[in-house]
Amino acid sequence: MQNTIIRIKAAIKKEFLAIFKDPKNRALIIFPPIIQLFIFAHAITLEVRNIDVSVLDYSNTQYSRELVSRFYNSKWFRKIHYRKTLKEFKNDIDLKNSQLGIIIQNDFAKKINEKTPTEILIITDGRQTNSASIISGYASQIIGIYNNELEKKLNIKKTQINVITRNWFNPNIEYKWFLTVSMIVMLSLVLSLLLSALSIARERELGTFEQLMVSPLNNDEILISKTIPPLIVALISSGIITLIVAYIFKVPFSGSIILYLISTFISLFSIIGVGLFISSLAYTQQQAILGVFAFQMPAVLLSGFVSPIEDMPKFFQYISSLNPLRYYMLIIKGIYFKNMDIITVFKNLIPLIIIAIITLSIARWSFKRKME
Repeated sequence: MQNTIIRIKAAIKKEFLAIFKDPKNRALIIFPPIIQLFIFAHAITLEVRNIDVSVLDYSNTQYSRELVSRFYNSKWFRKIHYRKTLKEFKNDIDLKNSQLGIIIQNDFAKKINEKTPTEILIITDGRQTNSASIISGYASQIIGIYNNELEKKLNIKKTQINVITRNWFNPNIEYKWFLTVSMIVMLSLVLSLLLSALSIARERELGTFEQLMVSPLNNDEILISKTIPPLIVALISSGIITLIVAYIFKVPFSGSIILYLISTFISLFSIIGVGLFISSLAYTQQQAILGVFAFQMPAVLLSGFVSPIEDMPKFFQYISSLNPLRYYMLIIKGIYFKNMDIITVFKNLIPLIIIAIITLSIARWSFKRKME
């Protein structure tokens, strides 16, 4: 056992030296993630389509049903979910089953009949700031058209329905909140995936893979030595970026630091598993980089960063369930913005653990086959 630990320590030291020996590598690790964070925070724009709506209709009258029917017939909205309790309504927004919530008070019809102003409460998911702004605009427009119809029907000139908008998890719709927290995930993905994907490919290209084959290290020890250094570097980078987001961009952290760190560790571990899987298939660093790009772009598009997963076609939703970035993004945003509970975090960590086990097992099998 002691000899095994000594060999692993030596292999880990060798990996760290390989990563940091080249000045270009050091610059690549330290500066681009921080520079990209600042650039992307100011430069990226998004758009939204297909919206699911949850309705809590306390009025349940002709007027309220007519109003909701306008959302049925709108090109912007896809599904309407009627909820009976506030708990069900909150869960829909919490779990991103709906991007918009509408609460209609029980005196809605009464006030309309009395020709006195009434209110409609609109709830949006502030974690998706761009989407929240657009969606609330769509909803206000639909309610405004219905209000104009009521004014003509009831022959009144005073505004009948007032829209009150509440943005959960990001009350002031700070766009940088969403973007900078998302960049924690994106930049950690790039760094951990690239370092792990290049590890074995670099050995083959430099001709040192054969030295590994004749060294005292067995397959498991090689796998461990190739996993730990990228994991440590990615964790440190993720921590630095998180501190920048919290203290420079001043995005308030709402959750548990310990749960955040554990989730980050497991998430990066699963991504490094994918990187080592790519590395085990590549014979040159160029092939490894191409493999990283081939995985990275679909992973980003299917992570919920660009558009909500719930709004994607079913086929892509199923594909996204194999994407570690999807769960990493959901967990980090959930912990950061709304103090996601440990049970929900654990449910999303299970797929990451499974992905890590599968990819690392395939990488181990590939190492063993090549060494034999």
